[in-house]
Amino acid sequence: MGKTYIDAVKYTIYAHFEVNGLVEKPDVIGAMFGQTEGLLGEDLELRDLQKNGRIGRIEVELTHSKNKTYGSIKLPSSLDVVETSIIAAALEAIDRVGPCDAKIVVDKIEDNRNAKRKRILERAKQLLKEIMTTQLPDSREITELVRKELRAEEVISYGKDKLPAGPSIDVADDVVLVEGRADVINLLKNDIKNVIGIGGANISQTIVDLTKKKETTVFLDGDRGGDIILKELINAGADIDFVAKAPTGKEVEELTRKEIIKSLRNKIPVDQYIQENKYFGIKERETKKKFKPKKAEKVEKVEKEKKEEVKETKEEQTVVNTEELKKALDEVKGRLSARLYDRKGYLVKEVSVKDMIKELLSRKDIGAIVFDGIITQRLVDIAENRGIKALYGIRIGNVRKKPEGIIIETKNA
Repeated sequence: MGKTYIDAVKYTIYAHFEVNGLVEKPDVIGAMFGQTEGLLGEDLELRDLQKNGRIGRIEVELTHSKNKTYGSIKLPSSLDVVETSIIAAALEAIDRVGPCDAKIVVDKIEDNRNAKRKRILERAKQLLKEIMTTQLPDSREITELVRKELRAEEVISYGKDKLPAGPSIDVADDVVLVEGRADVINLLKNDIKNVIGIGGANISQTIVDLTKKKETTVFLDGDRGGDIILKELINAGADIDFVAKAPTGKEVEELTRKEIIKSLRNKIPVDQYIQENKYFGIKERETKKKFKPKKAEKVEKVEKEKKEEVKETKEEQTVVNTEELKKALDEVKGRLSARLYDRKGYLVKEVSVKDMIKELLSRKDIGAIVFDGIITQRLVDIAENRGIKALYGIRIGNVRKKPEGIIIETKNA
């Protein structure tokens, strides 16, 4: 039957036929070669075109029904579109197959290259999508990566101890202390440039001197090691103002930007941190601000220190004067002091924040607290156990459980 393989199929002719008689595939193919011979000239002889690989193997499918033969023809071609169209038209000129009358109708000429183009286009889309989603970051990511690397290169050596620090350490009014160089780099990558690394448990004089000149926040890891660093700082004479702590089990160097910002926002005065965490063995230190109790209306000072427990009756209720307590919150802000009110709304005592928890645990007549600090879960739990009905603080920390019947107000509320 001649050559069945061609280098490149450009077009495919699809046709169907009907023969008034019973014929087989060789009869149909023979009619195609025989009845087109000499019809189109030497250049378009089907036999020669197949021998030269210009047309491929002719496929014929047929069925018989009621003394008739029906079927389809598929003819692949590597000729150009004009020559292929001429071949297709020549097929329709065939009117006999063997001794039987026949009719061939061309259904279509399919451009195989269009089908390939569609497949190529779809595959190209898939490949491009894979590259964009799995390999190439977008322009914003590239920009952010470059910025972070540049910030990491901004680490300077500070003081005679050559401690790792951010470029703003000298000009900023406040400073953030972290443990090591990796912590400094992580904070720089997240736009916090007033940071300095302590350099281990041996606290240098450079750090001590720096804390006495600037408002100082210690940013601790979320493990016991961070607490040890804080003890060493205080025992070395460092003047610490606030304590911020990473989430439990995490180190500062591995925190995300969101975790860093949240931890620093929830910083608390160091005296409150020490008291709440029951730090024993740390020497008492003078706070930076002096506490001067102020008199207000309905003030009743308790001068006698009694250790007798006051039995509460079920009918006794706390009187909460919201406006007065809000006014008191403005007055204690910035003084690291706490005002304790009895259940009738009278001021009982004003103490420093570091002594507040100790005072609460030793009394049972407190109904409301106003203090210059952060309301923590531990303070809320103590208030619930001691029957305290109102807590007024500067900010609220990570309080997951808020008991019913306790008023919790902050400066920003």
